[in-house]
Amino acid sequence: MNSAVIVAAGKGTRMGPDLDKLFLEVAGRPVVAHTWQRFNDASCIQEIVLVVREGMQSAFAAMAREYGLNKPHRFVLGGKERQDSVWSGLQALSKSAVVVAIQDGARPCTSPSLIEATVAMALDRGAAVAASPITDTIKESADGKVAARTLDRSKLWAVQTPQTFRVEVILRALAEVHQRGMLVTDDTAACELIGQPVHLVRGSSPNPKVTVPSDLPYVELLLRSMG
Repeated sequence: MNSAVIVAAGKGTRMGPDLDKLFLEVAGRPVVAHTWQRFNDASCIQEIVLVVREGMQSAFAAMAREYGLNKPHRFVLGGKERQDSVWSGLQALSKSAVVVAIQDGARPCTSPSLIEATVAMALDRGAAVAASPITDTIKESADGKVAARTLDRSKLWAVQTPQTFRVEVILRALAEVHQRGMLVTDDTAACELIGQPVHLVRGSSPNPKVTVPSDLPYVELLLRSMG
């Protein structure tokens, strides 16, 4: 069985103090409903665990009814940090889950082919991540004011989600994070601690995350083009 964990427990403070970016409407439905739909429709995923904030379970249940999100799913509560939320989601997987795709709730444009490609790579190699090569010139700055040096962009990739793993791999990696008392910003960083190679999977279409209000028009354009 292949599973998905959709991390939807944060509000996204960069959107503003009174806005929940996951519930902002774009292309006719909330951002997170589009994300959920991608995995609901993915034939390679058999179950979905949504990690949500306390008190939001009923809102997500209503969303499932409204948009026909009927693939087997369950809700669990998020933790203080993203890695805690992911851990909660992993604990709720079915015992038969072999591969898990971990997805940001605010990344609604992920294509079915990208989901399938990361699942196939993780099944074969243990860990995979959606990624795209950096095309801008990248500067390093110690103080955020003066550019110190130019980095070799030919070796730089921006990682996205899904970040997809054999279940035993990501459980072992995050257990190592907890044991060391570390804070990691994504799940592939946990794999680096245990020496697990993470294979890059390049998508053929944009896969942006909704972070600030100016992201919404671009995401709407992409969603409408996807149909």
